[in-house]
Amino acid sequence: MSHPADAPQPYSDYQNEIYLNGLFGIAPEHPMSFAELAERARHAMPPGVWSYVAGGAGDESTQDANSAAFARWGLVPRMLVGAERRDLSVDLFGRTLPSPLFMAPVGVLGICARDGHGDLATARAAARTGVPMVASTLSADPMEAVAPEFGDTPGYFQLYTPTDRALAESLVHRAEKAGFAGIVVTLDTWISGWRPRDLATANFPQLRGHCLANYTSDPAFRTLRTPGREEDPGDLALTWARIFGKPLTWDDLPWLRSLTTLPLILKGICHPDDARRAKDLGADGVYVSNHGGRQANGGLPALDALPEVVDAVDGLPVLFDSGVRSGADVVKALALGATAVGVGRPYAYGLALDGTDGVVHVLRSLLAEADLVMAVDGYPALADLGPAALRRVCCGGG
Repeated sequence: MSHPADAPQPYSDYQNEIYLNGLFGIAPEHPMSFAELAERARHAMPPGVWSYVAGGAGDESTQDANSAAFARWGLVPRMLVGAERRDLSVDLFGRTLPSPLFMAPVGVLGICARDGHGDLATARAAARTGVPMVASTLSADPMEAVAPEFGDTPGYFQLYTPTDRALAESLVHRAEKAGFAGIVVTLDTWISGWRPRDLATANFPQLRGHCLANYTSDPAFRTLRTPGREEDPGDLALTWARIFGKPLTWDDLPWLRSLTTLPLILKGICHPDDARRAKDLGADGVYVSNHGGRQANGGLPALDALPEVVDAVDGLPVLFDSGVRSGADVVKALALGATAVGVGRPYAYGLALDGTDGVVHVLRSLLAEADLVMAVDGYPALADLGPAALRRVCCGGG
């Protein structure tokens, strides 16, 4: 396959790279399937970290349903369309990105990495791949240290809105000053869901002082500490627990909108009426997600909520995550209307195995498969995908 010298190489070239290495006796260092990736990560992570990342709410049926939902859709192949070159680029909030993939926020990235600095390692993977990272409020390194690692790749700051308004304003203003390209407000995590894996070991990382660097580095948070106990880990945990999550209402949205001129994206929108209202009240984008099944069991798979939300917002960018495990999943979510598709647990597992290099491997693998699916099935560009490209598969995925 030939390309002009100034054209980006197709993501499918990662496959060629692997096969060419094989000619010299070099097999891939990292797993090529999600199942093996997860299994190796389980052994690489401390048990408490593994249960926190891999686990979901209740009996984890919603977490499983998120992934199974993709198998209920099949992509219809189109032939003789000349898909030699594919264009996976996407316009998002005034920027052209090389692909529609992004890294969803994961609140314990720091301790997923062997050196305890997983947020920095993930940001470096974003710089190397061009895949944006949505950096969590719950970070092992402060946002001012994470943002410079993005290089030319945009990064977004995910906000868990605290009960203290001054602290919320400080976090948003810091993110804006640090150079983040947007604010992603998570709506469904003002309280923790029922997570039996973590409950069984009485393990909640933040109450043990992990991944709170954005709080300890914040002057507004420091004013909330008990005088004379600023160095007390117990006071840190109790102060954080007291202010962590605000049960937001629609009345809070104008205030959030007023805090920044950056794009404001609302994460956790799964109902079309909520999507319409978010748009009417000034949101720049909505983010369809059920937190990967971590917050509430017994809910609708996020993929099933996607089409109605897309229709409801009529052109507003729609981000999506929950259950993405493969490049084929990415393509299906795009066909159902997502503007950009987020991956969570897979890249966290790659991080646990090999830091930045592990994350880069996972991202390149997802993009290579997505590129190859579009090539083989005859979809040269994202604009060629749409609901008409999919058919329901009877009983697929359980």
